[in-house]
Amino acid sequence: YILTVGHYTPVLREGYRVGVPRPGRWRELINTDSAYYGGSGAGNGGGVHSEDVPWDGFAQSIRLTLPALSTTLFKWSAGGEG
Repeated sequence: YILTVGHYTPVLREGYRVGVPRPGRWRELINTDSAYYGGSGAGNGGGVHSEDVPWDGFAQSIRLTLPALSTTLFKWSAGGEG
């Protein structure tokens, strides 16, 4: 699974919850606000683990930091590795 999150407002959002279809680790593949691309470096520390919190019609969810004016891609991993 690949999750794409677009956040196109000029405000950093922390703790933004998104429902996900599978439990496990969601590794941050691309963050367009990464310092690598000349951005602020705000992000999710390489990835996040799902929580047993129902959201958006899914049994699991993740809490994200969404940098301003960014797109972030995550890849699911069942075992917690990348």
